[in-house]
Amino acid sequence: MRFRKIHGAGNDFILLSDPEPGSQKDWPKEAERLCARRTGVGADGLVISSLISKAPALLEVECFNADGSIATMCGNALRCTAWAAHRDHGFGEMSLRMAGVTHEALVKDDSIWVTAEVGVIQPRRVHTVIHGKPTWFDSAHTGTEHVVAVVDDVEAIDAVMVGRLVRHHADLAPLGTNVNFVQALGNQALKIRTYERGVEEETLSCGSGAVAAVVIATMRGLVAPRAVTVHNRAGEPLTVRPHSNRPHRTQWVGGPVTNTFEGVLA
Repeated sequence: MRFRKIHGAGNDFILLSDPEPGSQKDWPKEAERLCARRTGVGADGLVISSLISKAPALLEVECFNADGSIATMCGNALRCTAWAAHRDHGFGEMSLRMAGVTHEALVKDDSIWVTAEVGVIQPRRVHTVIHGKPTWFDSAHTGTEHVVAVVDDVEAIDAVMVGRLVRHHADLAPLGTNVNFVQALGNQALKIRTYERGVEEETLSCGSGAVAAVVIATMRGLVAPRAVTVHNRAGEPLTVRPHSNRPHRTQWVGGPVTNTFEGVLA
């Protein structure tokens, strides 16, 4: 099977496009094997995309985290899939279906955009202490579970240690959550660090996390409900903006995608 090693703003994936009939595997186990940084290709996740129709353009997308668990929403995986579909089939606009939810996708200039649906928002969901300072995490469902803490300096946070503690917090059982630390940078800009469930590490970027950060920052009055630049660990910012037709429940997230290399899986 041919694969692409591809990343969306630093969030990297092994992408299989239209696997041959009969090549169905135990994808959770394959994700664990292939995503291993030392013994496999190395990635945050494994993405399987299948073309359903060309007119209208529709693809089915499955995403498996590095630990083999299923991702119900991964904005950067969807953006990488849209990039590949544009390269392979020439689609400029398309629909991507992941975990039963259909997302819009748009390829425009050097940015790849997909939609994320915003669900339940719960202020002050989890309380902890960071560097002796009481800190609240708000939660926002953006296709998957996220909590967001607004902090003074994201670089001062031990994102892995605190992320693991909050990810497994009893108040968030049994699913757990992705954990985001967000710092306001001024006019319509945020800085973010994300500990991702399923990867069980800090990642360089998270699309659904960027959306959650903007949703919470907007709720707190740190940014206005329009385009917001979200600076991540990769140094490749994402932009989050409301959908013009349904601004209160759908956000666009866009940014760069890079095809790192291609190969063949034995």
